[in-house]
Amino acid sequence: MSEGLSALRELFDLFAWPWWLLALPLPWLARRLLPPRRSASAALKVPFDERLDAIATQGGGGAGGHAHVLAWLAWGLLCIAAARPQQLGPAIAPPQVGRDLMLAVDLSGSMSEEDMALGGNVVDRLTAAKAVLADFLDRRAGDRIGLLVFGQRAYTLTPLTLDRDSVRDQLRDSVVGLAGRETAIGDAIGLAVKRLRTQPAEQRVVILLTDGVNTAGALTPIKAAELAKNDGVRVHTIAFGGEGGLSVFGFRLPGPGGEDEIDETTLEAVAKTTGGRFFRARDTETLAGIYAEIDRIEPVQRPGQRVRPRIERYPWPLAGALALSLLAFALPMRRSA
Repeated sequence: MSEGLSALRELFDLFAWPWWLLALPLPWLARRLLPPRRSASAALKVPFDERLDAIATQGGGGAGGHAHVLAWLAWGLLCIAAARPQQLGPAIAPPQVGRDLMLAVDLSGSMSEEDMALGGNVVDRLTAAKAVLADFLDRRAGDRIGLLVFGQRAYTLTPLTLDRDSVRDQLRDSVVGLAGRETAIGDAIGLAVKRLRTQPAEQRVVILLTDGVNTAGALTPIKAAELAKNDGVRVHTIAFGGEGGLSVFGFRLPGPGGEDEIDETTLEAVAKTTGGRFFRARDTETLAGIYAEIDRIEPVQRPGQRVRPRIERYPWPLAGALALSLLAFALPMRRSA
């Protein structure tokens, strides 16, 4: 008994709407239960009415009987098509959802320091960071990425989006001093956490790049890190900056104002508190390697649970029903001819 029910259940699993199979006996029930249609006298007299009566009273034999069988088969195939037969396809492992990732980029005055080598030229820190970040964005297909910039205050330039071109355009148009000349690291982390708060857990990531010390804002970096930890946001911090000094016609000159003033201790504490990583980059090559490492530890796509997609097969019985219907109509006409 249980084996029979199991087999019946497997049979019904082949259809998306199996209840349509209950319509199979409807023509038979209608013929049995409804009273036959009778008329007292013929409504139309034609010269060949005797031939029509002979065709109607042929019973199950001849073309009329064949048409009757074909009509039944067509009805059965039509009911099967309405039930939407399906076939399980080969198992596939679709990728899981990517990360919700906020890029926080420092635009304070010190980012204009020209101590970075890029393509054989010496450029300022922001230009070098833009070049590396553009390459990083190319590898984050599947992520929703937002762009946040900070100086004296923190601002969101691009909300979380799958449109990486928009993020790239906003990053390209960013300039030093856009958000002020000072550095509000704590406020930048706090704003990033706020933007990620409503997103799915375990996917909230902030990558913060700065070359300075927190000198502005209402939040301290440590307090902002605690908020990030409570909301399940990982913060990867990157201390970015070269050896400092002045640049004259592309040549590096040492100077008292060029010494690094990066609070590495605080940035490392922020990363450790939130479960992120701290990195130190003194040149463009190292920065590119850091983003490659972040790309590795924050993968975009991972194989998800293997599933077998259902392939629709209703066109076949539907086409069969149409062909049998046409044949059932054609047979009596051919006989009468």
